[in-house]
Amino acid sequence: MATMTATQRRSQAKADYDAFLARCPSRQLLDRISDKWVALVLAALGSDGPHESGCDRVGQPRPMRYSELSRRLAGISQKMLTQTLRSLERDGLLTRTVTATVPVTVTYELTDLGLSLQQVIRGVKNWAETHMDEVLANREHYDARAN
Repeated sequence: MATMTATQRRSQAKADYDAFLARCPSRQLLDRISDKWVALVLAALGSDGPHESGCDRVGQPRPMRYSELSRRLAGISQKMLTQTLRSLERDGLLTRTVTATVPVTVTYELTDLGLSLQQVIRGVKNWAETHMDEVLANREHYDARAN
């Protein structure tokens, strides 16, 4: 068997990605991006949702500070928001920019890769919001039948 270079091994691995296989690394990525907090952070940074008064960039991706994200994502703990932001930065879906001000300013912004995923997530989020009444009715019908 011939020895493969690192580039050839990466190329072969990419060709072999199949999320139906137990050891495929794309499963880890699917697990990450299917998390509700990841979806909501991507939607918030993509400016898809309620906006604070005076925001003139409605519907356009924009950088946000940690405190703004925290306010926007009702119910998220500081620990979960921090973990989510770090994992998204590690995967290259957002950038964290530190500006030397007093106090220090830290902003988060989607990368091109993050923007491409945000478009998909926006569709799923919109689908969920549009079809929630149907899903709730189906749940009621199922629960009534099961009892």
